Amino acid sequence: MHPISQEAPSTDTGYDDNGPGLLTGSLLEALGSFLLVLGGLGVTMLNPQAGIAPGVAFGLALAAAIAAFGRLSGGYFNPAVTLGLAMAGRLAWRPVLPFVMAQVLGGLAASGLFWVIFSAHPQDIQTTGLFSAAANGYAEHSSTQFPIASVLLIEVAAAALLTAVVLGSTGRSLSRAAAPFAIGLGYAVLLTMLAPIDNGAINPARSTATALFAEPWAAQQLWLFWLAPLLGALIAGLLYRSFELATRSGHAESTPANDPGTPDTTDTAAGSAAAAATLAARRDTADDDGTR
Repeated sequence: MHPISQEAPSTDTGYDDNGPGLLTGSLLEALGSFLLVLGGLGVTMLNPQAGIAPGVAFGLALAAAIAAFGRLSGGYFNPAVTLGLAMAGRLAWRPVLPFVMAQVLGGLAASGLFWVIFSAHPQDIQTTGLFSAAANGYAEHSSTQFPIASVLLIEVAAAALLTAVVLGSTGRSLSRAAAPFAIGLGYAVLLTMLAPIDNGAINPARSTATALFAEPWAAQQLWLFWLAPLLGALIAGLLYRSFELATRSGHAESTPANDPGTPDTTDTAAGSAAAAATLAARRDTADDDGTR
């Protein structure tokens, strides 16, 4: 069972036993996060005049990562989404911590690569300033001076919506081919909306990857960009699970097993088989009497 593209039962307690394994899944989560942060930050810091918004670059990178690695790892690449899908019952709890650690390390590896590249440049590049410009912040570090309460609220809502898009686009009855584009597009739209507020976070791994290489204020404000996305994803996952349980309960109540008005096809089939066997036995007996 694929951990993201199909609905896992709520009683699932382990990672996909038929999949590539927890270690391989974690490595692919790190690789996908590396691609996501590398592509998104590359446009944000190196080529802001490329004619493509940073949010769109992050969305395209996410779609590519899901299409390339999602079949094996699940394609989460975001600690908040990982936690939200576990709460929704679509991912077992055992791989959550390894996946989150892998996602953070993958994002840090991408930022570290940029740091090395900038440091090797013959000109004096203000590396810390570039990372600070791409970091997430609130209050005086918000480009439009949004206060902490506003940033917290919008990040919770955005993370809940992104998690809902992931849950809705990866259902059992939907096409797997469309999921990367739906998730990537949703991510791009939400980040573009958030850009003037806090530089667009939603993903704690992305926020950590920039904050640890930026000015000290970014690390001091990093807690909010973990708390808000995780909270929003948990809310979305809990609502999804409650809705699923209510739907299943309503379906079970509408078709009770012992309803006298509903024909029992199992008993009917069994009775037909028994009747056929009895009739055949009588014919054999009659044939034997006729030959004597």
